[in-house]
Amino acid sequence: MTTFAATGISTTAAALRRLYFARAAFAIVWAGVTFAVADELTALTTALLVIYPLVDVAAAIIDARSSRASGSPVLLYVNVVVSLLAAAGLAVAGSSGIPAVLRVWGAWAVVAGLVQLFVGVTRRKMGGQWPMIISGGLSVLAGGSFIAGASAADPAVTNAVGYAIPGAIFFLIAAIRLGRTAKGN
Repeated sequence: MTTFAATGISTTAAALRRLYFARAAFAIVWAGVTFAVADELTALTTALLVIYPLVDVAAAIIDARSSRASGSPVLLYVNVVVSLLAAAGLAVAGSSGIPAVLRVWGAWAVVAGLVQLFVGVTRRKMGGQWPMIISGGLSVLAGGSFIAGASAADPAVTNAVGYAIPGAIFFLIAAIRLGRTAKGN
């Protein structure tokens, strides 16, 4: 690997490491707050659900900007569009009830999970991406379960909220694993 390429990967890994730590912290705090109010689908609950994909939009933009040196960020911009659509869909679905919210949340989890999976695969050489690959795959499965759960007798928003916890854990593991790459080793 050339020095320029190694420096680009090291710089990208350091930026991703900071981003992943921030995303893990946000997801844990968001899940705690949202669990506390998610007994019913209220305006507050809907607003919290909308915030989650909006944070994903911001994170994807930061990720894309920091990843230019190590590859094409096209998939990250796809994620921006998908997450913006999810936020808008959740805002509308909030007035239609929990099944509609779970369907939108599930569709978003499937598509965003596929994007995360593909981005992780393209970054394998950087290291620290297996947690992101696994997380993307699990997101696809979880999204399918949210869509199916929307048809349950008593669907619950808390099912969707629980989605943030494994994501936080995988972001934390990936951030820790990227430490070595970020140092240029």
